[in-house]
Amino acid sequence: MQQILAFVEEERLGPGDHLPAERELADQLGVSRATLAQALVALEVLGVIDVKHGTGAVLVYRPTVATVLRELHEHKNRLPDIVEARSTLEVKLASLAAERRTDDDLKRINHALEVMAQEIAAGDRGEKGDELFHEAITGAAKSSVLQKLMAFIAEMVLETRLESLGQPGRPERSLESHRKITEAIAAGDPQAAAEAMQEHIELVSDVALLKDTQ
Repeated sequence: MQQILAFVEEERLGPGDHLPAERELADQLGVSRATLAQALVALEVLGVIDVKHGTGAVLVYRPTVATVLRELHEHKNRLPDIVEARSTLEVKLASLAAERRTDDDLKRINHALEVMAQEIAAGDRGEKGDELFHEAITGAAKSSVLQKLMAFIAEMVLETRLESLGQPGRPERSLESHRKITEAIAAGDPQAAAEAMQEHIELVSDVALLKDTQ
């Protein structure tokens, strides 16, 4: 990340400017594409860049290295709390969705699965489909208070979504996890839905990106 930020300074890039394609930037920095990809995910999680499929990474703002390192530490420290909140809220939401979902709710859930599958097939990470899926589960639970609580932590959940889906092979595994949750909700099995959601939260919380940050 320090090398990327140094590159931004050297090239005098500003907000709205594109970074080079991954292969080109990796060559220029003398690092592997896998290493570069992880650094880009970290910068995306922190809001420094915006990455869109087909257009590449766009600089949002130019932070100092000290600012990025401080924000990384803050992000790392709050991750356990975000995971804990998701586990508490979303496991219950999945259980309630299995009890209360309507046919229309199930259509929205399945639509989210289709969107995510299409994104992954196109080489993207499935972020929109993932977001739609969890929103559909929340709506199917028919709990206005839990829905408000989920809205309250939505921005923090986005951090974990970007970080998790940025892990190699994670989008495909997450999609399969979503399908398992959907099967339980469609079957009207609250316990199975809760267990499937708990497994999913444990999966998406397993992120190696910042574990070694000092």
